[in-house]
Amino acid sequence: MNWHEHWPAALTAWGRFTKVHDPLYCESTSDARTAGLTDSFAMFRLDDRTVVLDMQAVAELGLHDMPVEVMAHEIGHHVLCPADLADNARLLARVRRGIPGFETFAPLVANLYADMLINDRLQRSRGLRMSVVYERIATPDPTPLWTFYMRTFEILWSLESGTLTRAAITEDIEGDAQLCARLVRVYATDWLRGAGGFAALCFRYLSQSAEEALATTRKRVCVGIVGEDTHIPGLTIADDDVIVHPALDPHVNEFAPREAPADEPHPPGEGQFREPFEYGQILRQLGVNISDETAAARYYRERAAPHLVRFPVRTKPLSTEPLPEGHTAWDIGEPLEAVDWIATATRSPVVIPGITTVQPITGRTEGADTAKRPVDLDLYVDSSGSMPDPRRNVSYLTLAGAILALSALRAGARVQATLWAGAKQFLTTDGFVRDENAIMHVLTGYFGGGTAFPIHMLRKTYIEQERAEPTHIVVISDDGVDTMVRMTDEFGRPGSEIAARSLANAGAGGTLVLNLWNDWEEKIRAITPGWDVHRVTQWQDLVDFAAAFSRKQYERSTA
Repeated sequence: MNWHEHWPAALTAWGRFTKVHDPLYCESTSDARTAGLTDSFAMFRLDDRTVVLDMQAVAELGLHDMPVEVMAHEIGHHVLCPADLADNARLLARVRRGIPGFETFAPLVANLYADMLINDRLQRSRGLRMSVVYERIATPDPTPLWTFYMRTFEILWSLESGTLTRAAITEDIEGDAQLCARLVRVYATDWLRGAGGFAALCFRYLSQSAEEALATTRKRVCVGIVGEDTHIPGLTIADDDVIVHPALDPHVNEFAPREAPADEPHPPGEGQFREPFEYGQILRQLGVNISDETAAARYYRERAAPHLVRFPVRTKPLSTEPLPEGHTAWDIGEPLEAVDWIATATRSPVVIPGITTVQPITGRTEGADTAKRPVDLDLYVDSSGSMPDPRRNVSYLTLAGAILALSALRAGARVQATLWAGAKQFLTTDGFVRDENAIMHVLTGYFGGGTAFPIHMLRKTYIEQERAEPTHIVVISDDGVDTMVRMTDEFGRPGSEIAARSLANAGAGGTLVLNLWNDWEEKIRAITPGWDVHRVTQWQDLVDFAAAFSRKQYERSTA
């Protein structure tokens, strides 16, 4: 059967104006694997909106005469659920909260939920034979999860028990299937709200089944998602809706108490955002091939974005206007384009190279216009054992550093970022750079060692060489910053002397942003004269500091 001839009918099942790329028909399972299809006979790639079909597997499962049903189902992932990568990410995150301890099964559960919504719409509203598809792909030894899933379809479509199920229906399975069927109908047009309840129904079957037992279930569902290294905005924000089991949801169970928990967001605070490790897990479960370091960099970029501000600038005159100062002789060997032919012809009608040829003399004068020069940033972030690993948990030191660095880059400044912990434990950019990736690579690193400020970095940057551009030094730490002045460098030079000279040579001041307790602020001020000391009592306050830094700390450098 020529499946491509039935492609228009599959599109029409979702409306006359539905447009999707033509399917990719893979003749063999090996070709399908090359296209990214590994756990099913068909899928919909959300990244490029393409239906991929394993025609060999389709034939082996006896679905060769059901092109409209199979392809319309895949189109449903584009039209109905999850529609795009961003919605799929939100669906996956909601499902993860409904199966605590079994988050690795979230892609499977999310796909089962999406398939159920799509199939119910096609079977009831479009008259397609979705029940026949499941009859043909039925397994003789199903898992409890698959039995519960098939029993739900039987209830949704008023099928006799045993039509799709191949195992005994226990009271628990029957009760869960009844609730699930009701949930699918109630949340058909608001499917994200129902995802948590569906996951809660699946929870008991995941806890009773091992990874190997669910492998056959995976082979019978349309995974349908292949994501490349794509940025998905909004994923750092945590899902704050309450997950309610359908038995306690008055919209699903009419006997549930009406005082069921309401969907109220968490109060303002860190609970509004996901942890970096969870952010990375969700991306990988979406199919995005990403490392912990890259995931962390994206996480802090997104969280820093709302706080980015214009970086401070200095105004200085431009010396670019040419000033004619007469002519001088042009001789052979000098650039030919330097000859002023009009002045040469005026001087003599006969042109003799090196004798009558002249070239202009041009000086420079200070222009009337002015230019704004952003102040460069030299950033030092503490990564000792008392600080969190930014790749696992939220590090407000990293977030504040990202806000400062990205603000500087936005204004055209250059940034030198240094991560430091114990002796010889430091990571730095290759001088002052405008490479955002290089800066984020440093800021999202982690040592977790002792505490020893890298005094040699100040010495190399401001004493061993002349720093031509005005630079502001920012150090983010706690009371461990005292190692900057009470220790010596590898040559025995006092840190206090190096810090003082570096501050003077930087040309735009320095700020110590420190989490301090009790009388530590006065101690730090006493041993770091000339430095601005900004004290915070909790790490979250670093975000407010970083957002206001350009306006408050650099007012004196904009004159």
